[in-house]
Amino acid sequence: MMRWETPWALALLALIPIAALLGRRTNGRAAAVLWVRTPGQPVITSLLLKAFGLLPWIALALAVLAVARPQHGVSQSETESRGVDIVLAIDISPSMAAEDFRPQNRLNVAKETAREFVRQRPHDRIGLVGFAATAFTQCPLTLDHGALVELLDGLDFGLAEDGTAIGMGLATAVAGLRHSKTPSKVVVLLTDGENNRGSIDPATGADLAHAFGTRVHTVLVGRGGVVPVPVDDPVLGQRIEMVQMDVDEGTLRDIASRTGGRFFRATDSATLARIYAEIDRMERAPLRSIEYREYRDLGPALLGAACAALVLFAIGSATLAFRLP
Repeated sequence: MMRWETPWALALLALIPIAALLGRRTNGRAAAVLWVRTPGQPVITSLLLKAFGLLPWIALALAVLAVARPQHGVSQSETESRGVDIVLAIDISPSMAAEDFRPQNRLNVAKETAREFVRQRPHDRIGLVGFAATAFTQCPLTLDHGALVELLDGLDFGLAEDGTAIGMGLATAVAGLRHSKTPSKVVVLLTDGENNRGSIDPATGADLAHAFGTRVHTVLVGRGGVVPVPVDDPVLGQRIEMVQMDVDEGTLRDIASRTGGRFFRATDSATLARIYAEIDRMERAPLRSIEYREYRDLGPALLGAACAALVLFAIGSATLAFRLP
């Protein structure tokens, strides 16, 4: 990019044509030699004489441009973000296979919306915890979201025993954030049931999160009551049964309240997508844009060119071609 340090000096360029006209009138015969072709004079010689006659004015114009101090530089910007460290804790118990989110089950919809959530947060470290009867870290905090999404796709039923250990899932997620130095630490806990397994109860897990300065948003998925669930029958193969599913909304509300987070309820895939979008809007760290500019002053080069033009004019004037008869 180009800029002028003293742009007002460019106005002096308008005076150069006036000075040139005045110079032609006052120089008289010399001006005629430079600007008028004499009989028998070759065309090339005439053009050279006129070109050499312009050199002082070109030098003056270059000097004026140098006074205006043109500068050429490169602008470079970078974005600084404190970021948010987030752990997604997702229930993979068998009840997440319920198909009340048709045409997909609860777990598949949860993973789809989690993928979109990750895609929207390129500056944040995100981790992944799965839990059923026990909890495990599927992916530690990382900025490598490609690897994270691959591990998210691999999160499935059967990676832990049957059951729903909400407290264990929360505690494992908080443990993944314990060494985080960022001021914003968040857990998004998604489940469809009530705590029935694990050595850590949900309230203890919430207190642990609060002690480590971690905010927990809880998401209860599913309608509750009687829902369609695929069942593998060794004789008839897979079939759909209507199964009573109990939910514990109070526990999830309590976790969110203890940690300064929010409770959400998703009864269909569209609602779950809106919930993740709302969490995405809530948990944004400020971005700070820094711009650096480095300029190189072109004035010295222009002055050099002006001096060269004057030297060339002086050499030309000393030759016989420029001496008046």
